[in-house]
Amino acid sequence: MLGDISMADNIYIVCGATDMRKSIDGLCSIIRDKLSMDPDQSSLFLFCGKRCDRIKILLHEPDGYVLLYKRLSVTQGRYRWPRKSSEAQEITWRQLDWLLSGLDIEQPKAIRTSKKNIVKLPKFPAAFRLDVWITALFFRQIGITSA
Repeated sequence: MLGDISMADNIYIVCGATDMRKSIDGLCSIIRDKLSMDPDQSSLFLFCGKRCDRIKILLHEPDGYVLLYKRLSVTQGRYRWPRKSSEAQEITWRQLDWLLSGLDIEQPKAIRTSKKNIVKLPKFPAAFRLDVWITALFFRQIGITSA
């Protein structure tokens, strides 16, 4: 199937900046020459440019190569890409999801929401003015109720 990334056995991030003008043959030569790896294996190879707002994903399928390209919109920010060296770093599917979501792949622990600071609000009545409603919620939160 065209571009089915779930069939990949491994996922590799090519650390450092890559010239995003390169296409399939240029990216394959980076994999062969600089990383000493085989681009024909069933793996995803992820590349990122200098600006960190676009990535290319190279996948080898039995009948040829697939090149996926993603560019973030201006409001989305940038990818958190490892810039330390020009080597390949193997990551998990979860780390790939974090990366594509704009998070760092080196998460010390999962982010958990705290339930103690969550206040359940009653339904907002349409007839109330917003400033009156906020004042009522404030008094309710500090323990003052109307008689």
